[in-house]
Amino acid sequence: MIILINFDLFFPSWQLYNAVPLVRRLPLPHQRMARNARKVFAFIEKEVEEHKRTLIPEECRDFIDAYLEEIKEAERKVSSFGEEQLLVLLTDLLTAGSETTTSTLWWALLYLVAFPEVQEKCQKEIDAILGSNSNLQYEDREKLPYTNAVIHEIQRCTTIGPLGVAHAPIQNAKLCGYQIPKGTTIFTNLHSVHHDESQWKFPHEFNPSNFLNAKGEFVKPEAFLAFSAGPRVCLGENLARMELFLFLTTILRNFRLSWPDKSQAPDLTPNFGLTQYPSSFKISMKGLQESD
Repeated sequence: MIILINFDLFFPSWQLYNAVPLVRRLPLPHQRMARNARKVFAFIEKEVEEHKRTLIPEECRDFIDAYLEEIKEAERKVSSFGEEQLLVLLTDLLTAGSETTTSTLWWALLYLVAFPEVQEKCQKEIDAILGSNSNLQYEDREKLPYTNAVIHEIQRCTTIGPLGVAHAPIQNAKLCGYQIPKGTTIFTNLHSVHHDESQWKFPHEFNPSNFLNAKGEFVKPEAFLAFSAGPRVCLGENLARMELFLFLTTILRNFRLSWPDKSQAPDLTPNFGLTQYPSSFKISMKGLQESD
């Protein structure tokens, strides 16, 4: 939750912090960001110290153990592996690796209750493929074209990282007649691409058919850029895809989601920070066996 709060505060506070150094000592929201960041760093450092204390050679428990083992190997040769780098990597995993996936899952729950017919169709498809098996595997996504299309359509509609991350050419380049000098900071307007009328069948509405062909097979258009553009896209793309699929299919396998407040529809208007995230909401989750 600390990480999510920091993303909420990021734009209005951090831009002022960078532009006007005088305000850095004032009791503004960036002070809260700094306190939250210190808590995250303290947590990570404590975890690393605990892993170092309990590390058993050649009995790797997780990523931290594997990295600590590599640091020991690196002591015998020139290497970029080091404890400081480990702390940086763990911070990246906690921030970029959790906030974006969490926000996407929030959006997914909101869209599934806003479009109950889509939710029901996903559940029927999952039941037809899963049968009596208790768990889905990531490889099963190829057997679930509609559910896979729904997940991608949620990502397209929400575009939680509308400008992706900054890129810069390593040499002078020319694109569509424009000269781009070496080192120029470039942002890709992913939101615009995801709603381009020339690229999508239904650019301005939530419709999983954007990712289905006439035979009902899943297709991913080139204009789908949820993980940024170019050769240096999000490093965690494969992990994020796996998490989204397994989390959502597990939820759909076990629960029927509904909107409890019948007086008003779900609010699909995004809030803007470093990412686009939904307003706080409550939904009803009822076990499928219970509801049946």
